[in-house]
Amino acid sequence: MNFSIQPTLENEYVDLVPLEKHDFEELFDVASDPEVWAMHPNKERYKREVFENFFTGALESKGAFLIIDKRTEEVLGCTRFYDFNEDDKSIFIGYTFYGTKSWGKNINAGVKEMMLDYIFQFVDKVIFHVGKDNIRSIKAMNKLGAENLGEEEVAYFGEDSKTNTVFQIKKEDWKLKQNLH
Repeated sequence: MNFSIQPTLENEYVDLVPLEKHDFEELFDVASDPEVWAMHPNKERYKREVFENFFTGALESKGAFLIIDKRTEEVLGCTRFYDFNEDDKSIFIGYTFYGTKSWGKNINAGVKEMMLDYIFQFVDKVIFHVGKDNIRSIKAMNKLGAENLGEEEVAYFGEDSKTNTVFQIKKEDWKLKQNLH
């Protein structure tokens, strides 16, 4: 891999900065609301000990980001690149969450677009695992133009397997979509 899966990225609203160990408390403050995890496969991540595992996985991925509001410098949530496959020229984007005050403000769409624009310089497809009951994230994938590839069992870092819907966006489809806008 001759590129970084943890660059600093920005758009006019948010900065994506590499997640670091000292970010735990600030991120946990956002994650400690049970409502944040209500549709996620692991609904217990609002608990400190469960979130500690999530955070460890984020650090070990070496592709995780804090999502920071440019105006307020407030942490809004977290996302990551992970599981780069050199042979397949693919990577995953996921483990994304936002605090409830960020919901419905198009922040996620902007973050995903920024990540996709960056990573498609280096890969041919991006894959997403979305909890099968996570209606909010499934709608977000559809808005991005992701292809639904069906369901599969996925074991998240240090957690039991859960049924996920698998989505994919191919580079050529993304470029075409961007050219239409």
